[in-house]
Amino acid sequence: MADDDYVYDEASGEWISAADAAERAGTDGVVEVRDSVGNLLADGDQVTLIKDLTVKGAGQTLKRGTLIKAIRLTGDAQEIDCKYDGIKGLVLRAEFVRKR
Repeated sequence: MADDDYVYDEASGEWISAADAAERAGTDGVVEVRDSVGNLLADGDQVTLIKDLTVKGAGQTLKRGTLIKAIRLTGDAQEIDCKYDGIKGLVLRAEFVRKR
């Protein structure tokens, strides 16, 4: 067999066949979004910012510890869509938030 028939599975730490990897990943298109600590995020969750973030175009800085309510997941594994007073269309990176 060729070397490219096997892939490294980070979750288990083992080399598995490409077919097994595709089966484990599930081809249904569901994207898992995880916060900075590794908690799984879902639509409607509340998150807290873990660092100060300057919002481009809004001329405003969101401070560390700011609570963001009712997030919505996008198709991207690192982006979450949310609302905050005075900021329209706010998109945050999952690496800067922690699930509450």
